[in-house]
Amino acid sequence: MAEVFSRKNPYLGPVKAVILDWTGTAVDFGSFGKIQPFIEGMQQHWVEITAEDVRKYMGLAPWDQLAAIVNDEGVLSRWLDVYGEAPSEYDLDRIFRSIEALMPQSAAMHSDPVPGLLETVSELRNRDIRIGSTSSFTFQAMEALSGAAREKGYAPDSSVCSTDVPGGRPYPWMCHRNAENLEVYPMSAIVKVGDTIPDMEEGLNAGMWTVGVTKTGNYLGMSREEVSAADEVELRNRIDLIGKRFMDAGARFVVEGVWDCPAVIEQINLLLAAGEKP
Repeated sequence: MAEVFSRKNPYLGPVKAVILDWTGTAVDFGSFGKIQPFIEGMQQHWVEITAEDVRKYMGLAPWDQLAAIVNDEGVLSRWLDVYGEAPSEYDLDRIFRSIEALMPQSAAMHSDPVPGLLETVSELRNRDIRIGSTSSFTFQAMEALSGAAREKGYAPDSSVCSTDVPGGRPYPWMCHRNAENLEVYPMSAIVKVGDTIPDMEEGLNAGMWTVGVTKTGNYLGMSREEVSAADEVELRNRIDLIGKRFMDAGARFVVEGVWDCPAVIEQINLLLAAGEKP
């Protein structure tokens, strides 16, 4: 008989599942997989954008991210220089089709697991913790990414992307779908790990513990090689500022990478045992 939880009493058991974001958290150190499709997709429509323009709104569903980018003050000014009027929904739709076509190949090219991922997943599964995942990618890009990552040893127990549900981040629907797929509840028994503020908002809205990733993720935006070559003091200052940004956004914990998650889960287990909620 399945374990039954009643809301009449607080959940005091251990963490049952961890839901990992994909790029910048589980794979793609530095979160580069979405950058070039947006830059090239906009170039096809005569507007130049930068990697920072894309990173500023990372974590949102691709169409929402595009709308935020195009309506950002700096990009909008460049758009007006080209077209002379604000972008319409039709404009966004045709640009999005260009970006969407470029995403699968880029996603697959940036599918290397981050250091410690495979070991962390193995350790969590040994603790009887299930592994879910969410991604702001579209279904086609997610298929390409998950297939490439599977060949490199990473295959979560559940994978949900933004086009699988009515709305992507910050809505909680991807997390709820994971909980259903994994047959895990209450939501306070689940931990969401991600490298963007929308990841934290998604987890909080779903009633989960939230963990922000600083070193391997979007806001630092550096490859492993760039991190290794960086000035240690400057790198530490940047990582600390990113961590503060996550905490200000409501994250309960901050880690440099997924390799730190088992220790954080131990802390969460203690909080749960004491009757604390996310």
